[in-house]
Amino acid sequence: MKRVMGLDVGSKTIGVAVSDLMGWTAQGVETVYWTEPDFDEAVRLLSPIIEQYEVKEVVVGLPKNMNGTIGPRGEASEAFAAALTEATGLPTILVDERLTTMQAERMLISADVSRKKRKAVIDKMAAVMILQNYLDRSGK
Repeated sequence: MKRVMGLDVGSKTIGVAVSDLMGWTAQGVETVYWTEPDFDEAVRLLSPIIEQYEVKEVVVGLPKNMNGTIGPRGEASEAFAAALTEATGLPTILVDERLTTMQAERMLISADVSRKKRKAVIDKMAAVMILQNYLDRSGK
């Protein structure tokens, strides 16, 4: 079986999630802090996670505008995905991530998680949602 990694890439943080071995569920792993656009730094930080979980495929959230167009954040995610594929050789799939951070925020608020704790886990939760959406849609 192969694990899939899901990433919510921001300008300062990358939320990381991985699938279970069967490819059915997504679990949050951690939030990685990086300096955009230092792709080498991001690859260096993500490589141990890729190795630990034996990741075979990466899903990167693509933040589209509400009208479906790609803005500067979307272009940054596309560049990130291309750099990750080039550095690791892993296939990288871009997945529409519109509203995932808002969904994650709402979920954490409904669970009565404090603002401080929400800030610490929001990117990881968004990565879980991006990956789970991908797994559900791909029939995994």
